[in-house]
Amino acid sequence: MPAERATMRTVDDAMQPRAEFRFYEELNDFLPPALRKVAFSYAFSGTPSVKDAIEAIGVPHTEVDLVLVDGESVDFTRRLAGGERVAVYPVFERLDIGPVTRLRALPLRQMRFVLDVHLGKLARWLRLLGFDAAYRNDHGDNAIIRLSLAESRIILTRDRGLLKHAAVTHGYWVRTTAPRRQLDEIVRVFDLRGSMRPFTRCLLCNGKLLPVAKDAVVDRLPPRVRAHCETFAQCEECAKVYWAGTHYERLRQLVEELEREELRGGAVPP
Repeated sequence: MPAERATMRTVDDAMQPRAEFRFYEELNDFLPPALRKVAFSYAFSGTPSVKDAIEAIGVPHTEVDLVLVDGESVDFTRRLAGGERVAVYPVFERLDIGPVTRLRALPLRQMRFVLDVHLGKLARWLRLLGFDAAYRNDHGDNAIIRLSLAESRIILTRDRGLLKHAAVTHGYWVRTTAPRRQLDEIVRVFDLRGSMRPFTRCLLCNGKLLPVAKDAVVDRLPPRVRAHCETFAQCEECAKVYWAGTHYERLRQLVEELEREELRGGAVPP
């Protein structure tokens, strides 16, 4: 076998039809090491669709934006018969890829997210930067999918299976596990630095923060805050009051690091 070829066997009969697949860029994250960045032979039975074959190999359809079969762009319904050469490319959220068959709905220019139950800390980080990040620790897959479709939200998840659901149109599998590094990843992948609006969303409920007069909230303030702070914001949803407390400077430092594209880590919002 040539060095640049590998094989993925899915059926025992060597006479079953095969197609040659090659996945590009970050789509290789979903493949076993032997199949990454190489063309490999994929054996199948019947005449599966391109979508079925891609997901059987292990790549969620939401991560794919362009498929070429023998050099021609196709949609997910294209059937395989055997002998095809299939090239699979990742989402081009910010690029015009020209007159080819886009396999997803149009890119979401206004970034809004819904996060699965494993990404609660990441949701707080995104809210800190001003992004609309819906999250509930009791939301199951079906609730997340319904919210994504109803409100045009990108699903962020650590569960690959969630992104393989046929109804999902916009989703991303978060590669890293540490919340601070997850934030770096999402900011980079979705090119969010120019869209950050720090300290404009509630860390608890995702509501918008609005300026509020001190007199309107003075009875809710600790004595030290009442004596030393004059500027306040309040969540329009849950009415939580915010001010520049002791943790503000380290959060401000985090924002500045992201704005300078210096990814040095940081503390989780309190």
